[in-house]
Amino acid sequence: MKKRSASTKAFGAFNERNLLLIFAVLVVLLTIVTKGKFLSFGNITNLLRQTSINGVVALAMLFVIITGGIDLSVGALVGLSGMVFAMLTSNRLSYQLPSLQAVLIALTVSTLFGLANGFAVYDMKIPPFIATLGVMTFVRGLVMYISGGRMITGLPRNFINFASDVILDVPTLVWLWLMIALISGLVLKYTRFGRNLYAIGSNREAARLSGINLRLNYLLAYAVSGFLSGIAGLMLASRLAAGVPTGGQGYELDAIASVVIGGASLSGGVGTALGTVIGAVLIQTLRNGGNLLGIDPFVMQMMIGLIIIAAVFLDQYVKARRG
Repeated sequence: MKKRSASTKAFGAFNERNLLLIFAVLVVLLTIVTKGKFLSFGNITNLLRQTSINGVVALAMLFVIITGGIDLSVGALVGLSGMVFAMLTSNRLSYQLPSLQAVLIALTVSTLFGLANGFAVYDMKIPPFIATLGVMTFVRGLVMYISGGRMITGLPRNFINFASDVILDVPTLVWLWLMIALISGLVLKYTRFGRNLYAIGSNREAARLSGINLRLNYLLAYAVSGFLSGIAGLMLASRLAAGVPTGGQGYELDAIASVVIGGASLSGGVGTALGTVIGAVLIQTLRNGGNLLGIDPFVMQMMIGLIIIAAVFLDQYVKARRG
């Protein structure tokens, strides 16, 4: 077990070093071909703001993927969280709650749906893909139902300002993302909960025999995923200054791509917060560069799909070589 852990850490560090190298090369190439537009202050600021939201969703996905599962509902929960906040603080209802209360309610709702995912996966024995697909479909329908399929505006000014504010010339959204990434990294590396997730993903039966409470850790992993998705939803609502029924659509795909490209294994037991952060930055940098170069966004989506396939293939190849 120790030998496997050591090799996993070494591979993770190797992977992160290579990702940083790839990112550096990509930045240089984009700077050259866009004649410096890529490195403009406005473009970098916009890139970081968008990456911060997707980056938080990717971290949510990481906790589940480490266990060997998957959470397709993260994007839907992003939309739900933002919509719940918008409904509670706008003039849509006969009453309006203070921002803090609305934030707590929105995060509670998204966390409860995360717990529902964990319950379906562990207690109901439904495969993670099917369970979270069902929750995603339900939540999407719920958001459309409660909103009537329309955007909700009139959010509190202090909430809207959060997305546009900066600290030391860095958007507050980015500071929030980095703080969440740091906490996630510390939790995964230094807490019993984090070690349990890796153990479950590496060998579920061995984890059970060693005394790890599988049910509790599955529920917590999916609850964390729901909670972080809820935070991302509030970030998105702040940036858009509205609750959007289709908010977060497709975010689950970018989250999976970020986690996999960041070195995590879909089989479980491998993955780091740092790798996921780098993966999220790479994905959004590719999209941003494609926009600056006028590349069809559908073509970019195809390219990202191919990158995901290549990353998964490499993961499987490395595992096969290790035997």
